[in-house]
Amino acid sequence: MTEKVLMKGNEAMAEAAMRAGCRFFFGYPITPQTELAAYMARQMPKRDGVYLQAESEVAAINMVYGAAAAGARAMTSSSSPGISLKTEGISYMAGADLPGVIINVQRGGPGLGSIQPSQSDYFQATRAMGHGDFYMPVYAPSTVQEMADLVYEAFDVADKYRTPVVILADGMLGQMMEPVILPEAIDPADLPEKDWATNGHAGKRKHNVVNSLFLDAQANEDKNIERFKTYEMIKRDEQRVETYRTEDADICIVAFGACARIARSAVNEAREQGIKAGLIRPITLWPYPYRAIEQCPAKAFLTVEMNMGQMIEDVRLAVGNSVPVEFFGRTGGVIPTPDEVLAQLRALNEKVGE
Repeated sequence: MTEKVLMKGNEAMAEAAMRAGCRFFFGYPITPQTELAAYMARQMPKRDGVYLQAESEVAAINMVYGAAAAGARAMTSSSSPGISLKTEGISYMAGADLPGVIINVQRGGPGLGSIQPSQSDYFQATRAMGHGDFYMPVYAPSTVQEMADLVYEAFDVADKYRTPVVILADGMLGQMMEPVILPEAIDPADLPEKDWATNGHAGKRKHNVVNSLFLDAQANEDKNIERFKTYEMIKRDEQRVETYRTEDADICIVAFGACARIARSAVNEAREQGIKAGLIRPITLWPYPYRAIEQCPAKAFLTVEMNMGQMIEDVRLAVGNSVPVEFFGRTGGVIPTPDEVLAQLRALNEKVGE
Protein backbone atom coordinates (compact mmCIF):
# COMPACT_ATOMS: atom_id res chain seq x y z
CA MET A 1 0.00 0.00 0.00
CA THR A 2 1.31 3.44 -0.96
CA GLU A 3 1.93 5.57 2.10
CA LYS A 4 0.71 9.13 2.46
CA VAL A 5 3.03 11.62 4.12
CA LEU A 6 2.25 15.06 5.50
CA MET A 7 4.32 17.64 3.64
CA LYS A 8 4.49 21.35 3.04
CA GLY A 9 3.90 22.30 -0.59
CA ASN A 10 7.39 23.70 -1.11
CA GLU A 11 8.97 20.53 0.24
CA ALA A 12 6.67 18.25 -1.78
CA MET A 13 7.80 19.96 -4.99
CA ALA A 14 11.45 19.53 -4.04
CA GLU A 15 11.00 15.85 -3.19
CA ALA A 16 9.05 15.20 -6.41
CA ALA A 17 11.78 16.84 -8.47
CA MET A 18 14.45 14.58 -7.01
CA ARG A 19 12.23 11.54 -7.53
CA ALA A 20 11.86 12.63 -11.17
CA GLY A 21 15.64 12.38 -11.60
CA CYS A 22 16.61 15.98 -10.94
CA ARG A 23 20.15 16.04 -9.56
CA PHE A 24 21.04 19.69 -10.13
CA PHE A 25 19.35 22.53 -8.29
CA PHE A 26 20.50 26.13 -8.48
CA GLY A 27 18.65 28.80 -6.55
CA TYR A 28 18.67 31.81 -4.31
CA PRO A 29 16.57 32.33 -1.16
CA ILE A 30 13.42 34.43 -1.28
CA THR A 31 10.18 34.21 0.68
CA PRO A 32 7.81 32.32 0.32
CA GLN A 33 9.74 29.56 -1.50
CA THR A 34 12.85 29.29 0.68
CA GLU A 35 11.78 25.96 2.21
CA LEU A 36 12.06 24.38 -1.23
CA ALA A 37 15.71 25.41 -1.54
CA ALA A 38 16.41 24.45 2.07
CA TYR A 39 14.96 20.97 1.47
CA MET A 40 17.13 20.59 -1.61
CA ALA A 41 20.19 21.71 0.37
CA ARG A 42 19.59 18.94 2.92
CA GLN A 43 18.63 16.18 0.51
CA MET A 44 20.67 16.62 -2.68
CA PRO A 45 24.03 15.58 -1.13
CA LYS A 46 22.38 12.37 0.15
CA ARG A 47 21.31 11.48 -3.40
CA ASP A 48 24.52 12.16 -5.30
CA GLY A 49 23.07 15.48 -6.43
CA VAL A 50 24.32 19.04 -6.58
CA TYR A 51 22.75 21.88 -4.63
CA LEU A 52 24.28 25.28 -5.20
CA GLN A 53 23.08 28.57 -3.81
CA ALA A 54 24.12 30.96 -6.56
CA GLU A 55 25.27 34.52 -5.99
CA SER A 56 22.10 35.78 -7.68
CA GLU A 57 18.99 34.68 -9.53
CA VAL A 58 20.70 35.61 -12.80
CA ALA A 59 23.54 33.22 -12.04
CA ALA A 60 21.16 30.48 -10.94
CA ILE A 61 19.20 30.30 -14.19
CA ASN A 62 22.38 30.28 -16.25
CA MET A 63 23.65 27.36 -14.18
CA VAL A 64 20.42 25.55 -15.05
CA TYR A 65 21.18 26.35 -18.71
CA GLY A 66 24.61 24.74 -18.40
CA ALA A 67 23.42 21.61 -16.62
CA ALA A 68 20.53 21.18 -19.08
CA ALA A 69 22.90 21.59 -22.03
CA ALA A 70 24.96 18.70 -20.65
CA GLY A 71 21.81 16.54 -20.63
CA ALA A 72 20.99 16.62 -16.92
CA ARG A 73 17.59 17.20 -15.36
CA ALA A 74 17.98 20.57 -13.65
CA MET A 75 15.69 22.96 -11.78
CA THR A 76 15.52 26.35 -10.15
CA SER A 77 12.89 28.00 -7.98
CA SER A 78 12.15 31.49 -6.78
CA SER A 79 9.34 33.92 -6.06
CA SER A 80 8.03 36.73 -8.21
CA PRO A 81 10.86 39.36 -8.15
CA GLY A 82 13.44 36.59 -8.41
CA ILE A 83 11.70 35.08 -11.43
CA SER A 84 11.88 38.48 -13.12
CA LEU A 85 15.65 38.33 -12.82
CA LYS A 86 15.70 34.87 -14.39
CA THR A 87 13.72 35.79 -17.50
CA GLU A 88 16.71 36.56 -19.72
CA GLY A 89 18.22 33.15 -18.99
CA ILE A 90 14.85 31.44 -19.52
CA SER A 91 14.65 33.06 -22.96
CA TYR A 92 18.15 31.76 -23.71
CA MET A 93 17.04 28.27 -22.69
CA ALA A 94 13.98 28.51 -24.97
CA GLY A 95 16.19 29.77 -27.81
CA ALA A 96 18.61 26.87 -27.33
CA ASP A 97 15.76 24.31 -27.02
CA LEU A 98 16.84 23.26 -23.53
CA PRO A 99 14.59 21.45 -21.07
CA GLY A 100 14.38 22.54 -17.45
CA VAL A 101 11.88 23.26 -14.69
CA ILE A 102 11.30 26.70 -13.16
CA ILE A 103 9.11 27.01 -10.06
CA ASN A 104 7.51 30.32 -9.13
CA VAL A 105 5.91 30.48 -5.68
CA GLN A 106 4.23 33.83 -6.23
CA ARG A 107 4.06 36.74 -3.80
CA GLY A 108 2.35 40.12 -3.96
CA GLY A 109 3.73 42.74 -6.31
CA PRO A 110 4.72 44.69 -8.30
CA GLY A 111 8.19 45.49 -7.05
CA LEU A 112 9.05 43.86 -3.76
CA GLY A 113 5.35 44.07 -2.87
CA SER A 114 4.49 41.75 0.00
CA ILE A 115 5.47 38.22 1.00
CA GLN A 116 1.84 37.08 0.98
CA PRO A 117 0.22 34.84 -1.70
CA SER A 118 -0.60 36.24 -5.13
CA GLN A 119 -1.39 35.20 -8.69
CA SER A 120 -0.19 38.40 -10.32
CA ASP A 121 2.52 36.70 -12.41
CA TYR A 122 -0.01 35.13 -14.78
CA PHE A 123 0.86 37.51 -17.63
CA GLN A 124 4.57 37.00 -17.03
CA ALA A 125 4.30 33.21 -17.15
CA THR A 126 1.96 32.97 -20.13
CA ARG A 127 2.85 36.05 -22.16
CA ALA A 128 6.25 37.51 -21.34
CA MET A 129 8.66 35.18 -19.57
CA GLY A 130 11.44 36.62 -21.67
CA HIS A 131 12.28 38.42 -24.90
CA GLY A 132 11.61 36.89 -28.31
CA ASP A 133 9.02 34.58 -29.82
CA PHE A 134 8.48 31.62 -27.51
CA TYR A 135 6.05 29.91 -25.17
CA MET A 136 6.49 27.42 -22.35
CA PRO A 137 4.12 24.95 -20.74
CA VAL A 138 2.80 26.49 -17.51
CA TYR A 139 1.20 24.31 -14.82
CA ALA A 140 -0.98 25.67 -12.00
CA PRO A 141 -1.38 23.19 -9.12
CA SER A 142 -4.15 23.68 -6.57
CA THR A 143 -3.20 21.06 -3.96
CA VAL A 144 0.01 19.77 -2.41
CA GLN A 145 -0.63 16.46 -4.18
CA GLU A 146 -0.78 18.26 -7.52
CA MET A 147 2.36 20.21 -6.70
CA ALA A 148 4.22 16.91 -6.42
CA ASP A 149 2.54 15.29 -9.41
CA LEU A 150 2.93 18.25 -11.76
CA VAL A 151 6.59 18.85 -10.92
CA TYR A 152 7.25 15.17 -11.62
CA GLU A 153 5.37 15.41 -14.91
CA ALA A 154 7.04 18.70 -15.84
CA PHE A 155 10.43 17.03 -16.25
CA ASP A 156 9.01 14.52 -18.73
CA VAL A 157 7.25 17.26 -20.70
CA ALA A 158 10.41 19.39 -20.70
CA ASP A 159 12.48 16.52 -22.09
CA LYS A 160 9.83 15.43 -24.59
CA TYR A 161 9.56 18.84 -26.24
CA ARG A 162 12.98 20.27 -25.30
CA THR A 163 11.50 23.29 -23.57
CA PRO A 164 11.59 25.01 -20.20
CA VAL A 165 8.47 24.33 -18.12
CA VAL A 166 7.01 26.59 -15.41
CA ILE A 167 5.18 25.56 -12.25
CA LEU A 168 3.11 28.58 -11.20
CA ALA A 169 2.24 28.13 -7.54
CA ASP A 170 1.74 30.77 -4.82
CA GLY A 171 2.68 31.46 -1.23
CA MET A 172 -0.46 29.87 0.19
CA LEU A 173 0.15 26.54 -1.55
CA GLY A 174 3.87 26.64 -0.86
CA GLN A 175 3.31 27.00 2.89
CA MET A 176 0.28 24.70 3.13
CA MET A 177 0.66 21.20 4.59
CA GLU A 178 -1.45 18.32 3.25
CA PRO A 179 -1.17 14.54 2.92
CA VAL A 180 0.55 13.55 -0.30
CA ILE A 181 1.41 10.30 -2.07
CA LEU A 182 4.85 10.81 -3.54
CA PRO A 183 5.64 9.53 -7.04
CA GLU A 184 7.99 6.64 -7.65
CA ALA A 185 11.66 7.55 -7.68
CA ILE A 186 13.58 7.37 -10.97
CA ASP A 187 17.27 6.56 -11.24
CA PRO A 188 18.73 9.29 -13.50
CA ALA A 189 20.88 6.59 -15.12
CA ASP A 190 17.71 4.94 -16.42
CA LEU A 191 16.48 8.04 -18.27
CA PRO A 192 16.66 8.03 -22.08
CA GLU A 193 19.89 9.35 -23.56
CA LYS A 194 19.76 12.86 -25.03
CA ASP A 195 21.59 12.59 -28.32
CA TRP A 196 21.70 16.38 -28.66
CA ALA A 197 23.44 17.06 -25.32
CA THR A 198 26.96 18.49 -24.98
CA ASN A 199 28.16 15.71 -22.69
CA GLY A 200 31.18 14.40 -24.57
CA HIS A 201 31.29 12.14 -27.60
CA ALA A 202 34.51 10.10 -27.21
CA GLY A 203 35.05 10.40 -30.94
CA LYS A 204 31.96 8.28 -31.64
CA ARG A 205 29.74 11.01 -33.05
CA LYS A 206 29.80 14.56 -34.33
CA HIS A 207 30.15 17.02 -31.48
CA ASN A 208 26.98 18.83 -30.39
CA VAL A 209 26.52 22.57 -30.11
CA VAL A 210 23.95 24.24 -27.84
CA ASN A 211 23.36 27.82 -28.86
CA SER A 212 20.66 30.49 -29.11
CA LEU A 213 22.65 32.91 -31.29
CA PHE A 214 21.92 33.00 -35.03
CA LEU A 215 23.80 35.76 -36.82
CA ASP A 216 21.98 34.93 -40.02
CA ALA A 217 18.43 36.35 -39.82
CA GLN A 218 16.96 33.71 -42.12
CA ALA A 219 18.44 30.92 -40.01
CA ASN A 220 16.90 32.48 -36.91
CA GLU A 221 13.51 32.76 -38.59
CA ASP A 222 13.68 29.14 -39.77
CA LYS A 223 14.46 27.99 -36.23
CA ASN A 224 11.56 30.01 -34.78
CA ILE A 225 9.14 28.56 -37.33
CA GLU A 226 10.34 25.04 -36.53
CA ARG A 227 9.92 25.69 -32.80
CA PHE A 228 6.37 26.95 -33.27
CA LYS A 229 5.47 23.65 -34.90
CA THR A 230 6.43 22.08 -31.57
CA TYR A 231 4.22 24.59 -29.75
CA GLU A 232 1.28 23.50 -31.90
CA MET A 233 1.90 19.93 -30.81
CA ILE A 234 1.93 21.03 -27.17
CA LYS A 235 -1.35 22.91 -27.68
CA ARG A 236 -2.90 19.81 -29.23
CA ASP A 237 -1.68 17.22 -26.74
CA GLU A 238 -0.90 18.87 -23.39
CA GLN A 239 -3.97 20.90 -22.41
CA ARG A 240 -5.10 20.04 -18.88
CA VAL A 241 -8.32 21.17 -17.19
CA GLU A 242 -10.74 20.12 -14.45
CA THR A 243 -14.47 20.85 -14.63
CA TYR A 244 -16.80 20.76 -11.63
CA ARG A 245 -20.61 20.83 -11.80
CA THR A 246 -20.57 22.54 -15.19
CA GLU A 247 -23.06 20.27 -17.01
CA ASP A 248 -26.08 22.44 -16.17
CA ALA A 249 -24.33 25.56 -14.89
CA ASP A 250 -25.92 28.96 -15.49
CA ILE A 251 -22.93 30.72 -13.92
CA CYS A 252 -19.42 29.32 -14.27
CA ILE A 253 -16.40 30.40 -12.26
CA VAL A 254 -13.00 30.10 -13.91
CA ALA A 255 -10.20 29.97 -11.36
CA PHE A 256 -6.76 28.39 -11.07
CA GLY A 257 -4.42 27.36 -8.29
CA ALA A 258 -5.34 28.31 -4.74
CA CYS A 259 -8.27 30.44 -5.93
CA ALA A 260 -9.91 27.35 -7.40
CA ARG A 261 -10.13 25.83 -3.91
CA ILE A 262 -11.94 28.94 -2.66
CA ALA A 263 -14.17 29.00 -5.75
CA ARG A 264 -15.19 25.35 -5.28
CA SER A 265 -16.46 26.14 -1.77
CA ALA A 266 -18.46 29.07 -3.17
CA VAL A 267 -19.92 26.87 -5.92
CA ASN A 268 -21.08 24.28 -3.38
CA GLU A 269 -22.74 26.95 -1.22
CA ALA A 270 -24.35 28.55 -4.27
CA ARG A 271 -25.83 25.20 -5.30
CA GLU A 272 -27.34 24.83 -1.83
CA GLN A 273 -28.99 28.22 -2.35
CA GLY A 274 -30.46 27.21 -5.70
CA ILE A 275 -27.89 28.91 -7.93
CA LYS A 276 -26.64 26.65 -10.74
CA ALA A 277 -22.95 27.42 -10.41
CA GLY A 278 -19.99 25.49 -11.79
CA LEU A 279 -16.21 25.70 -11.91
CA ILE A 280 -13.63 25.37 -14.67
CA ARG A 281 -10.09 25.02 -13.33
CA PRO A 282 -7.30 25.37 -15.88
CA ILE A 283 -4.40 23.15 -14.87
CA THR A 284 -2.29 24.28 -17.82
CA LEU A 285 -2.27 28.06 -18.16
CA TRP A 286 -0.31 27.57 -21.37
CA PRO A 287 -1.55 25.87 -23.42
CA TYR A 288 -4.78 27.40 -22.16
CA PRO A 289 -7.83 25.08 -22.22
CA TYR A 290 -10.03 27.30 -24.39
CA ARG A 291 -12.09 24.32 -25.55
CA ALA A 292 -13.44 23.62 -22.06
CA ILE A 293 -14.75 27.17 -21.77
CA GLU A 294 -16.16 27.22 -25.29
CA GLN A 295 -18.12 24.02 -24.56
CA CYS A 296 -19.54 25.20 -21.22
CA PRO A 297 -23.30 26.00 -21.42
CA ALA A 298 -23.11 28.83 -18.86
CA LYS A 299 -24.97 32.11 -19.43
CA ALA A 300 -22.16 34.07 -17.75
CA PHE A 301 -18.61 33.55 -16.50
CA LEU A 302 -16.83 34.90 -13.43
CA THR A 303 -13.05 34.76 -13.15
CA VAL A 304 -11.70 34.70 -9.61
CA GLU A 305 -8.04 35.58 -9.24
CA MET A 306 -5.53 36.94 -6.74
CA ASN A 307 -4.64 39.87 -8.99
CA MET A 308 -6.31 42.82 -10.70
CA GLY A 309 -7.63 40.74 -13.60
CA GLN A 310 -5.27 38.82 -15.88
CA MET A 311 -6.70 35.40 -16.77
CA ILE A 312 -9.99 37.15 -17.59
CA GLU A 313 -8.44 38.04 -20.95
CA ASP A 314 -8.07 34.35 -21.86
CA VAL A 315 -11.66 33.62 -20.78
CA ARG A 316 -12.88 36.50 -22.95
CA LEU A 317 -10.86 35.15 -25.87
CA ALA A 318 -12.64 31.82 -25.47
CA VAL A 319 -16.12 33.28 -25.03
CA GLY A 320 -15.97 36.24 -27.39
CA ASN A 321 -19.07 38.39 -27.15
CA SER A 322 -21.49 35.48 -26.69
CA VAL A 323 -22.00 35.82 -22.92
CA PRO A 324 -20.86 38.22 -20.16
CA VAL A 325 -17.49 37.66 -18.46
CA GLU A 326 -16.91 39.40 -15.14
CA PHE A 327 -14.00 39.51 -12.72
CA PHE A 328 -13.54 39.39 -8.99
CA GLY A 329 -10.14 39.49 -7.38
CA ARG A 330 -8.05 40.54 -4.42
CA THR A 331 -4.49 41.66 -4.86
CA GLY A 332 -1.27 42.58 -3.07
CA GLY A 333 -1.35 39.39 -1.03
CA VAL A 334 -4.98 39.53 0.11
CA ILE A 335 -6.78 36.19 -0.31
CA PRO A 336 -10.46 36.23 -1.41
CA THR A 337 -12.91 34.40 0.83
CA PRO A 338 -15.65 31.95 -0.20
CA ASP A 339 -18.28 34.40 1.11
CA GLU A 340 -16.93 37.17 -1.11
CA VAL A 341 -17.02 34.89 -4.15
CA LEU A 342 -20.52 33.71 -3.25
CA ALA A 343 -21.71 37.33 -3.12
CA GLN A 344 -20.35 37.83 -6.63
CA LEU A 345 -22.15 34.69 -7.82
CA ARG A 346 -25.44 35.91 -6.35
CA ALA A 347 -25.10 39.31 -8.02
CA LEU A 348 -24.19 37.81 -11.40
CA ASN A 349 -27.02 35.29 -11.15
CA GLU A 350 -29.53 38.10 -10.55
CA LYS A 351 -28.13 40.02 -13.52
CA VAL A 352 -28.36 37.00 -15.82
CA GLY A 353 -31.91 36.31 -14.66
CA GLU A 354 -33.16 39.82 -15.40
